[in-house]
Amino acid sequence: MTPLALGFAAVGAIFGILADRLATRWPEHDEEVPAGRPIGWRTAFCAAFGALAFAILPMRFAGDPLAVALFGAWFATLVVGMATDLDQRLLPDVLTLPVIPIALVYALSGRNPLVGADVLPAIAIATLVPLVLYLLSIPFGAGAFGIGDVKMLVGVGLMSGAIRAFTGLVSGLFAAGIVLVVLIVGRRVTMKSYVPYGPFLIFGAVWGILVRP
Repeated sequence: MTPLALGFAAVGAIFGILADRLATRWPEHDEEVPAGRPIGWRTAFCAAFGALAFAILPMRFAGDPLAVALFGAWFATLVVGMATDLDQRLLPDVLTLPVIPIALVYALSGRNPLVGADVLPAIAIATLVPLVLYLLSIPFGAGAFGIGDVKMLVGVGLMSGAIRAFTGLVSGLFAAGIVLVVLIVGRRVTMKSYVPYGPFLIFGAVWGILVRP
């Protein structure tokens, strides 16, 4: 990792801590999830995720200031989304919806280095994958796959392109499976417990960009 990437990682770690602290107060908490949670494992995880996401910027998009700016802004929303979903099981619309039109215009412009000329596959995966996952979740009851996750995945497809979005989805679901097995074996959750998939999908989105050339 270059010194520049390390610098970005440090900024990302700080941003992750701030995002975690923000998530303890915003959006407004309900009685089930009281505000003011102390620093803990969520804080450390958000810091590590922020460091990973921001370190990718100079590694992936060196020499492309527009890509650094747009992907940097998107990664920032993902870090905050990670924090709010871990804290409140919530991905606010203000984090997910604005990404969609901006990412679509960016892809159509041909300037997105991860999409390039493959705009139609990116639009297809941004549309079909969230729809299919949502439809498959319906038999498991309300909340099995949140609307916030659907909106977030639309942005992932448009920003990452078809191949990286699919890689990220598979990676996120695989990580979710491993964590759930560990939690069930450790009796921290049961088969009936609600576990948010947003954090795994967000991690997968960034991981797909990191590992795919």
